Amino acid sequence: MTYHYKFARVLALKEREKDEALFTYQDAVKKFEEVAEKLYELLRKKEDLEAFQSAELKNGLSIVEIRHHQQFIGNLEKTINHYQKMVINARNRMHLFQEKLMEKNIEVKKFEKIREKDLEHFLHSLKTTENKQMDDISIQLYMNRGS
Repeated sequence: MTYHYKFARVLALKEREKDEALFTYQDAVKKFEEVAEKLYELLRKKEDLEAFQSAELKNGLSIVEIRHHQQFIGNLEKTINHYQKMVINARNRMHLFQEKLMEKNIEVKKFEKIREKDLEHFLHSLKTTENKQMDDISIQLYMNRGS
């Protein structure tokens, strides 16, 4: 007598869904890291440019150069704001996929727990059946000796 889990297909489906959720979560994390890295680079670039401009102001800059630097910093700030929004969106997306992954993990664990209990029940009934068979054999042996 072999054990067969009645929800094996459902468990396999749930595990596949969990794997897909894990893949999409990892992809979302990767995209978040890429956007956050780009934002960091832009902030670093702005900081370096402001430090450069400050040092140049001490040495003396023409008004045209100051305007040019200010315009460049203004454009850089617009880009930084855009990337900050992208980071927020990527973070929200990542958290959403993390929640979905946690839900899929919970579903899989529920079916695994059901499988464990079902296997325990199967083993218990198998043992009970074996004990009854052993009792029957013992009774038959006793009866045959008594005759």
